[in-house]
Amino acid sequence: MPLTAAQTRFLRGQAHDLRAMLQVGGKGVTDALIAEIDLALEHHELIKVKVAAEDREARDAMIGAIAERVGAALVQRIGHTAVLYRPSRDKRQIVLPRA
Repeated sequence: MPLTAAQTRFLRGQAHDLRAMLQVGGKGVTDALIAEIDLALEHHELIKVKVAAEDREARDAMIGAIAERVGAALVQRIGHTAVLYRPSRDKRQIVLPRA
């Protein structure tokens, strides 16, 4: 899901006060973790996920895999924390600015 620069800026502002909802631990990206992230995105649309990998390349690969598997857009990545956005199928709460 491609986001424009204005939409990314808007979502970063919305995510500023959020706390990380989920954390990727030593087991890595599992099916149970993907199911939890999918459920959280459906309910909240915008979430923060903390990834506990020490290596930067491994962390980036995990974040990319998570975003791809749940069909979410990666809004921002700072250190160990990633912000993911996916509009809800049932009830949209976040209205993005136009492109």
